[in-house]
Amino acid sequence: MNTARRAASHTLRRSRNSVFFTSSRRCNSTFETRQWSTPLAKSLAHAMKVTGPIPIAAFMRQVLTSPEDGYYTSRPDVFGKHGDFVTSPEISQVFGELVGIWTIAEWMSQGRKKSGVQLMEVGPGKGTLMDDMLRTFRNFKSFTSSVEAIYLVEASATLRGVQKKLLCGEAAMEETDIGHRSTCKYFDVPVIWVEDIRLLPHEEGKTPFIFAHEFFDALPIHAFESVPPSPENELPEQKEIMTPTGPQKLHQPLKVKNTSQWRELLVTLNPKAVEENIEGEPEFRLTKAKASTPTSLVIPEISERYRVLKSKPGSTIEVSPESRIYAADFARRIGGDAASAPSATRQTVDPSVTQKKTPSGAALIMDYGTMSTIPINSLRGIQHHKIVPALSFPGQVDVSADVDFTALAEAAIEGSDGVEVHGPIEQGDFLNAMGITERMEQLIRKAGNDEHKKILETGWKRLVEKSGGSMGQIYKVMAIVPENDGKRRPIGFGGGLQM
Repeated sequence: MNTARRAASHTLRRSRNSVFFTSSRRCNSTFETRQWSTPLAKSLAHAMKVTGPIPIAAFMRQVLTSPEDGYYTSRPDVFGKHGDFVTSPEISQVFGELVGIWTIAEWMSQGRKKSGVQLMEVGPGKGTLMDDMLRTFRNFKSFTSSVEAIYLVEASATLRGVQKKLLCGEAAMEETDIGHRSTCKYFDVPVIWVEDIRLLPHEEGKTPFIFAHEFFDALPIHAFESVPPSPENELPEQKEIMTPTGPQKLHQPLKVKNTSQWRELLVTLNPKAVEENIEGEPEFRLTKAKASTPTSLVIPEISERYRVLKSKPGSTIEVSPESRIYAADFARRIGGDAASAPSATRQTVDPSVTQKKTPSGAALIMDYGTMSTIPINSLRGIQHHKIVPALSFPGQVDVSADVDFTALAEAAIEGSDGVEVHGPIEQGDFLNAMGITERMEQLIRKAGNDEHKKILETGWKRLVEKSGGSMGQIYKVMAIVPENDGKRRPIGFGGGLQM
């Protein structure tokens, strides 16, 4: 059983064992006979009929990565003009070229490591970004000679095949203990695929350059709403607690104060659709849990940013614990483990990972999200380049949410004492600082005809334009680099090239 299948099975097992406080209504015969929008909609509905509502995170995980019918795991055509959305690397080759130049500049600024360089990308899509970067790297022989491997974190077997064809050509792909392996067509280094970043080597003395483009927006989120104190929230005085060896009496009874609480927003069946069979009604909808759940008691407490909103009834927040885990993992690979990391963060750490003697490498995160505020009500669906309800047509709609960049920065700094974070800055500012104008003008001069010139100019403007919610504004860029007391800002973030 592969990792994706195990993860999906674990999610379903966990949801079946969870206790929710909002029960599903008894379904009549129309439930069994109705025509569901997708096969995955039917599977989710039958699971909810047994378990009741499920967290948004569990819903997202299933609709995006379910082994049989998930959006990314079952379809090769989600990207591009004929798919559902277009990403920056698909718009212009210059995007990937400039990310490659950023990598070279950071490598130079860190002393031009002669070996042990690792290139890592999470969620590489069709492989377009990495392909453009690798073509750029060919012009820097001293850098390519330092690269020992290219690692791609990809859960979809379908997309792995697309990436292999683009990056490795006709070279064979073989199965390994941790995933799959082939050989880069640009220079002789292995390309290694894994389904989870925790399967990647975590070794002392390595210099990882990690890239995440439109990856974090697809990671599962939990949503919560604060509710005011009320008589039904008041719990009786606790005189004993349950321990692994049985109940134990407390010397001083524990009195739980009647305070504001978080309620989780859950995905549930819509009775108007599944029971009354009303045409046009969505099959799934969001509902607010009627009481605290284990998730609502823990997740909103991990950051002071969330805790200060708890006492303000009606406040809503979206939190992605998985995103924080990835950001902390990036930071540890660059700077080593943090001696003072919170226990909630440290429990996810490989115990063999220690503080690196010399922090090295960098991570570049590129996605859409908020500069400093906590995302709210940002869950969205995209199909055929249009915004659609996020809960519709499960498995056939891309479901995503805004990235909380401040949360990523918090997790990175908590995860490692050896890193610092720069940004986020708007994509337009980053690309302009990296020289997109000069590069595009060069390409336009070489363009063979007016149509080609127009395509180049349109793509250029689309990447950097910042008016009316354009990509140059809504997309942000953030860097995690070795800690240096803020003495050296990375190129693109206010710093210059250091040779």
